[in-house]
Amino acid sequence: MGVTFLDIGIANPSRPDVCEMLVCLVDSGAIYSVVPALVLQRLGIEPLAEQTFRLANGAKVVRKKGVAVFRYGERIGGADVIFGEEGDSVLLGALTLEALGLSLDPLKRELTPLPMILARVAISMTRSTPPAPMIWTGTPVRSPSALG
Repeated sequence: MGVTFLDIGIANPSRPDVCEMLVCLVDSGAIYSVVPALVLQRLGIEPLAEQTFRLANGAKVVRKKGVAVFRYGERIGGADVIFGEEGDSVLLGALTLEALGLSLDPLKRELTPLPMILARVAISMTRSTPPAPMIWTGTPVRSPSALG
């Protein structure tokens, strides 16, 4: 089975017009994308949290995590990004692929557009006002049959 590499632009969400290009290995089995920490720091992307990961050999490592803007051609999306350290591969993970509206065909190793689906709530046109929003009050509601 082959591997797929992409030229990806990475930017700070507060300055999406300034980006750095990287060659990333597409790894649809990885949740997050991994970008060298020096690149993220140059872009002014700050770590927001730390995440523990398990390596293939069973060892655990901790990495910083932030948020970046990713560009591929005309596509743009925001996703979590891991601050890669020395020895870490530069990866494009599943969340970033989805943010870009793409998926990886595992057999052909080709990117395909994801079907973009948006759910809508149907509102009856016969009502003069929209239905009131449902609000949770913290008190369980019992059905009349449960009251005895």
